[in-house]
Amino acid sequence: MGVSSLGYVRLESTDIEKWKQFGGDFLGLMPVEGGDPESLYFRMDDYPTRIAVSPGPQSGMTALGLEVLDERELTSLAAAVEKAGIKVTAGTEAECAERRVTGFVRFSDPGGNPVELYYGAVLDHKPVRTPLVSKFVTGDMGLGHAIVSAEDAKAAFDFYVNVLGFIERNTMRSGGGTTWFMGCNARHHTLGITPMPGPGRLLHLMVESATLDDVGLALDRAQRQEIPMMHTLGKHTNDRMVSFYVWSPENYAIEFGWNGLKVPEPVPVYEITEGAFWGHHFTPPPQPAG
Repeated sequence: MGVSSLGYVRLESTDIEKWKQFGGDFLGLMPVEGGDPESLYFRMDDYPTRIAVSPGPQSGMTALGLEVLDERELTSLAAAVEKAGIKVTAGTEAECAERRVTGFVRFSDPGGNPVELYYGAVLDHKPVRTPLVSKFVTGDMGLGHAIVSAEDAKAAFDFYVNVLGFIERNTMRSGGGTTWFMGCNARHHTLGITPMPGPGRLLHLMVESATLDDVGLALDRAQRQEIPMMHTLGKHTNDRMVSFYVWSPENYAIEFGWNGLKVPEPVPVYEITEGAFWGHHFTPPPQPAG
């Protein structure tokens, strides 16, 4: 069956204090307590932590958490990853407890991105409260979508499709090469792979809200809180999402969107030649002071 959704993202940050504002006051996620008192944990729905941020000597993604159906599927996929020549390590009981999952394994994909396959989210049955956002669109489509990099993006794409069961949705060619967009549920794409020199890393993370007003109110918050804009409001050509992008404290591209295209059945693959029907005008990341 393969991966069913993007379940969580784990980050390290050199400025965790900025994430308190960014995750809670801007994105509108619900801060919750977790296993590490020095880390930040954010919920957006009935699931446990969707985004975890820990202090670290350098900023980066430490895990792309991909949900699978059950223990049997986890065992099957772990064996397939090992057959592809990639070392797989099982998470400890303490690590499972901190992530609030029943079981998981970790490995690095062919591009060097840290991946965790997990099953059995441990629910606490406490209602999520996101007063700044009417609702996040998650459910069986998961957290949202992520774009990661790989020096050999084609090899990484082949791994996600042939080993982890993703479905190719569309491609886009640019001066840097081809970007692949892949789905694993009704959300148009859950994962994208783009070529970039060096080890793989997180480039972009999207969260989807339930109403256009949620997007507008988030735009207002970004302006009030002086969150640096990356892409102005626009509408994508591939998933039809109306959204805007900001720069996170680590200069990840964080997209806040509404009304993304759903693809309940497989459709023919296509290539896009423009990223947006309108809008999404780019602003470079802020430069460090001094």
